[in-house]
Amino acid sequence: MTQSAEKTEAKSSKLSAGLAGKYLTFCLGQEYYGIAVLKIREIIRMLDVTPVPQMPDYIRGVVNLRGKIIPVVDLRKRFQLAKADTNERTCIVVVQVELPSGDKSQMGMVVDAVEEVVNITIDDMEETPNFGARLQSDYILGMAKVKGKVKTLLDIDKVVAADALAEVAAAA
Repeated sequence: MTQSAEKTEAKSSKLSAGLAGKYLTFCLGQEYYGIAVLKIREIIRMLDVTPVPQMPDYIRGVVNLRGKIIPVVDLRKRFQLAKADTNERTCIVVVQVELPSGDKSQMGMVVDAVEEVVNITIDDMEETPNFGARLQSDYILGMAKVKGKVKTLLDIDKVVAADALAEVAAAA
């Protein structure tokens, strides 16, 4: 077995081969992220968001998308990043998430800009770094090196806490 094949096999044992595939990449400020394309339903321009009382601060509210009410999460607030002004590149990525009950629901996520769809192989990926026991990182699938930049690959079902997601789905 060649050294390259051994390295790939060792990496595959740590990272699930199911993580390789196509990802939609987007940015929040100077940070880059990726979501599995199979979770994406559509990308829409920024719409007026109707606030919903007593929701976590990272939940902007809901939008009416062709007659269907969907909750909208502000990823900047969710990741505790500095606030940024909305511009012509700001958009809502509509994703399908799995609720704690096992049901599926659509949810919008506000991002600064969508980049591209990239094919990420297991060789492009690294495990999530150990940030210490006090920092929660279970929503990170891994890190990918794409065109000289590091992209954080997100488990979109875990990005929004299960309890908050259930509250929003019930309110919508």
